[in-house]
Amino acid sequence: MANGMRRGNRLRGGYQLPLAVLFVLAVALVLIGKAQSTLFDRARARVTDWMAPELAWGHRPFDAVSSWWANVGEGYNVYQENVRLKEENARLRQWQTVAVMLDARVKRYQLLLHAVPQAALSSTLAHVIGRAKRPFLETMILDAGKANGVKPGQAVIDMRGMIGRIFLAGEHTSWVILLSDLNSRIPVTIEPGHAQAILTGDNAKAPALETLAQGVVVHPGDQVVSSGDGGILPPGLPVGTVILDNNALRVALLADPASSQDVEIVDFKNSIETPPTPTKNDLPVSAAGLPPATPPPPVTTNVQTPAPAPAAPPAIKPAVKPTPQTQAPDNPSADPDDQ
Repeated sequence: MANGMRRGNRLRGGYQLPLAVLFVLAVALVLIGKAQSTLFDRARARVTDWMAPELAWGHRPFDAVSSWWANVGEGYNVYQENVRLKEENARLRQWQTVAVMLDARVKRYQLLLHAVPQAALSSTLAHVIGRAKRPFLETMILDAGKANGVKPGQAVIDMRGMIGRIFLAGEHTSWVILLSDLNSRIPVTIEPGHAQAILTGDNAKAPALETLAQGVVVHPGDQVVSSGDGGILPPGLPVGTVILDNNALRVALLADPASSQDVEIVDFKNSIETPPTPTKNDLPVSAAGLPPATPPPPVTTNVQTPAPAPAAPPAIKPAVKPTPQTQAPDNPSADPDDQ
């Protein structure tokens, strides 16, 4: 029993000595670290460099497992996105069929009514070669200019919708002002309902929508297209969808200028014609084959100045005649029958 107790005391004493040594070493390392901070940094860097190959080799299995798990998750996301895109593609094919049928019907109606055909549209393909912050908040720079028939005011679109319009055209480059810019104002039409409005940029991703007529009811989800008012932009270019943001009407644009690389510059050949000055042959009577009527001679009136009226003579007051008095009899008491 005594031998066991002595053996336990020796073991505890043996453990206490290494603990004391470790404590002293830890305090010394802390003090040295406070005094020489760069010494430990250099030592840490050397140890890390020495252990880098072994750490990379030991981390390879974990990287492989992480990459495999990420690929599994990405594959599931791709599968879901593929299913969604197939459903959307089926719906778009249905709408494409309806659009083709309606377009053919409209063309037949125009042919029967001898309607004036719409102006021809031509486009120039351009590439985005840069983006700048001047003179506007965000500007796209294209590699097509006056040499390619580009003029200020033309619409710029991509495969999704309208991006903006040309505001400056050089010989081989052009600059685009975006629809979301503070200086952008274009006339648009809200469908269904054919309501006229102005799309106003305010440097936000979704420009504001200002209706022109009172009593117009606009619902979120309505489609916004260019109206063509002014004869600069072609009508019917897709712009975006109406959304409601803090009780304000805005338009979620279909095109994304940040990701657009290839765009089209649309040339709308329907400039406003200035009417000429009408001549005699343009009058309705001349157009009907009748000689123009002779204008009546001008009527002259001689206005004579009236002579001044003579002065009126002074008024003469009529003379007042005295009233004759009746002579009384001498004898008032006498009877008139006795005379």
